[in-house]
Amino acid sequence: MLDKKRIARMRWACRRGMLELDVLLEPFFEEAFDALSDDDKILFERLLTSDDPDLYAWFMGHAKCEDEELARMVNVIISRVKV
Repeated sequence: MLDKKRIARMRWACRRGMLELDVLLEPFFEEAFDALSDDDKILFERLLTSDDPDLYAWFMGHAKCEDEELARMVNVIISRVKV
């Protein structure tokens, strides 16, 4: 289980300053993060360490994430938005 400080850092890391990322990451964190498994929470935390241009390219479909685990998390976030 993640401690409150770590979760707070993740919440803050969702604020990217790029509108396209903010409208994906912040609502995902607020609405779906708690329902993730502990492993997926850690994976989401790892995704947040990625550079903004990479995140943008993955989310917009301009590039494929080569890391299979991160690509799965990208797909989880995108599928949540499409619902």
